[in-house]
Amino acid sequence: MSLELEDQYEKIYRYCYFKVKNAQLAEDLTQETFLKFFSQNTYINRGKTLAYLYTISRNLCIDVYKKQESLPLEDDIIAKSDMAIYEEKLIIREAISRLPQDLQEIILLRFVNELSVIEISKITELSRFAVYRKIKNALSKLRLFLSEEDFCE
Repeated sequence: MSLELEDQYEKIYRYCYFKVKNAQLAEDLTQETFLKFFSQNTYINRGKTLAYLYTISRNLCIDVYKKQESLPLEDDIIAKSDMAIYEEKLIIREAISRLPQDLQEIILLRFVNELSVIEISKITELSRFAVYRKIKNALSKLRLFLSEEDFCE
């Protein structure tokens, strides 16, 4: 695996984990994404590798949802000293989960995986302007949800 692809593994894993909420399944989907990527040879040297990997992983996650209605949620085990950070993350995760699925995906791609709007546009097959609108809409809704929780000032 090239160094560039090794750097993308963690991003694809986080994306899959966000979609399926199961660490083992996310790892399997990430592995399958790279296996599918390497099993074909028509795209490998055409550029835009990350967008293609996201497209593969997105389709694999969709297939999982078609096969199973719900997947068990794994809770992270935390140290007591991290309780405040954990509570903040839990509140933010809850606020994000209240967003529609398409906005959740946009937030994950933009802020967790730090993709550009153009890359998100290619992955989601939306225009740049639609992606900008969705990001703005998602952030607005998150502010509203978090203010309801008295999290934001």
